[in-house]
Amino acid sequence: MADLKIDYISASDLVPYENNSRSHSKEQVEQIKRSITEFGFTNPMLIDEHNGIIAGHGRLQAAQELGIKLVPTILLEGLTEAQRKAYVIADNKLALNAGWDLDVLKLEIELLGSMDFDLDILGFDEQELSGLFDPLQEDNPELKEESYSQVFNIIVNCENEAHQERVYNELIEKGYECQVQSL
Repeated sequence: MADLKIDYISASDLVPYENNSRSHSKEQVEQIKRSITEFGFTNPMLIDEHNGIIAGHGRLQAAQELGIKLVPTILLEGLTEAQRKAYVIADNKLALNAGWDLDVLKLEIELLGSMDFDLDILGFDEQELSGLFDPLQEDNPELKEESYSQVFNIIVNCENEAHQERVYNELIEKGYECQVQSL
């Protein structure tokens, strides 16, 4: 693979991929615009030999709305048609497969808040942030850790099926949650 080189190309010369399956809402484009305004255009767009966009459709839209004429690009040469089509999907999906270490995320956001940094630039909405800091608000599946409840078991060895039924009924009458299991 050749060394990657960033070239600045006129935004109007770039060709969006007509079958791009990733959508960008107005709200998300606004988030990208705020990020570009705050940090600069730090994530180059990936293009093919014909200036076709492989990755960066949302960044292009944000740049156009901001009036940015030249955008950073990286040319990915030599991809087959199948590789190009696959990378359009993989670039987006692979990022979605990442998770969050919620404890570290919370600490970092708290620190940024104490530094009077505009947390809106991070891309989280108010519900996501409140869910992160208020454990009673767990409506957001994006920020949920995989949850599980611990189960503590006692195995009672019974003499026979009749004994098992008696023990089961006694425990149910006392309010215990029970399951019958035969090994």
